[in-house]
Amino acid sequence: MSPETPAPAPPPAGYSARPLELADVEAVHRLEVRLFPADAWPLEMLLAEVGHPTRRYTVVQDGAGVVVAYAGMMAVGDTGDVQTIAVVPEHEGRGVGRWLMERMHRQAREAGAATMMLEVRADNPRAEGLYSSLGYERIHVRRRYYPDGADAVIMRKTLTPEGDPRP
Repeated sequence: MSPETPAPAPPPAGYSARPLELADVEAVHRLEVRLFPADAWPLEMLLAEVGHPTRRYTVVQDGAGVVVAYAGMMAVGDTGDVQTIAVVPEHEGRGVGRWLMERMHRQAREAGAATMMLEVRADNPRAEGLYSSLGYERIHVRRRYYPDGADAVIMRKTLTPEGDPRP
C-alpha cells in the first residue's frame, strides 16, 4: 500500500472479519444451505475454494464470534468475479454486505483486475439494488440459470483506482 492509498475500512461496528479458514467451511456451508436452499454450493466445492490461488474469501463474525456473513471473489487477469456473498437476514441492513463488496473490489484491484463481474438472481431486487448503488450495470440475463428455474442477471462494474470517490 502506497502512502497515498487509504487504509482499508474496518468492518461495521460490532463485527470482525478475517480470511476464510478451513475450520470455517462447515459453518459457512450451514449458512449456504440456510440462505440458498435451491442452489447451495456443496461442501466439497467450498472446501476446494479455501487456499485457491485466484480466490479470496472473507468471513464476518458478530461480537460473539458467530459467522454471520461471508463473501468470495476470484481474480484472473484483468477481471474479478464475485463468487458468492451472503449475510444472514438478522444482520442485513447494517452495512456488512456493502463492506464485503468494497473489500472484494479492493482485493480484485490488488490482483490486477480492472473490471468486476457478478450474477444475481433476478428475484433478489434488494441485492441487485446494492450492486447498482456500487456502480454495477446490468449487461445480460441468463434465462433459467438457477436449478429452480430463476433467471440470473449478469452485472459488471469498472473498478476505479483506490481512493477514487466514485463507487
